Amino acid sequence: MRYLITGAGSGIGRAVATLAARRAAGSDEVSLALVDHNAEALEVVADDLAATGARCLPIALDLSDVESPNKAVVAAVADFGGLDAVVSNAGTTAPGPLELLSVEDYERTFAINTRVTWLLGKAAYGVLSESRGSITATASISAQHPTPPLGAYSPSKAALVMLVRQMALEWGRSGIRCNCVSPGPTDTGLTAAAFGGDGGSAAATNRAHRVGVIPLQKIGRAEDVAEAVLFLAGPGAAQITGVDLAVDGGTTLAIMPLAGGVPGYGLPEIAGSI
Repeated sequence: MRYLITGAGSGIGRAVATLAARRAAGSDEVSLALVDHNAEALEVVADDLAATGARCLPIALDLSDVESPNKAVVAAVADFGGLDAVVSNAGTTAPGPLELLSVEDYERTFAINTRVTWLLGKAAYGVLSESRGSITATASISAQHPTPPLGAYSPSKAALVMLVRQMALEWGRSGIRCNCVSPGPTDTGLTAAAFGGDGGSAAATNRAHRVGVIPLQKIGRAEDVAEAVLFLAGPGAAQITGVDLAVDGGTTLAIMPLAGGVPGYGLPEIAGSI
């Protein structure tokens, strides 16, 4: 398969690329266009994956630039001759309440978390129609539950979920499947300061709180999300489109009783989880 993966320099995007490459190890069955703003990180990932036999094309771009998604698609198609799957994974956050949020941070959050998926899909529409391919976007369980420190992030992910459903409805007749994955608390570079192992005592306390809320009693791994992404992107999900798949250890189930005042299930405990 021919993939274009954004945010591929680290975290979930890197895990998706790594898993795809490992599954096709020893063959030439996978081509990976790896997009990230961090050129050095991309080169490291591309070098690592090249050892598996994967064909890798690192593309360093700032996706907040409105022209970048089209540039990424054009580069991938020029090198691979087409695309089978677009994984729109790049994301950002500007923590803080709405009354303190700057217009610049708000607009950048929506540009990367929401607009990029539309622009990637628009640019790739023709080649994905030819391949009967897929678009899989990384949303968040924060799309379903407003959280105090995530004034722009949560709305941007909610908009992404609806955007993907709209794309699924409009583009289904062209054979393009469009889906989301919504991670819950997951260990990535983006979450390290909040509850990562290197975040200090405050992060350790936050981590304990989050684990206590999650029914499966564990923080997710980037690899857990990657498994879901590759399932939705691949032929095993040929009849699935327009879904938002939570990969959260049951966190959303624990949040649901909040309105009923169930002790121990407070939004502050999971705020900023991803």
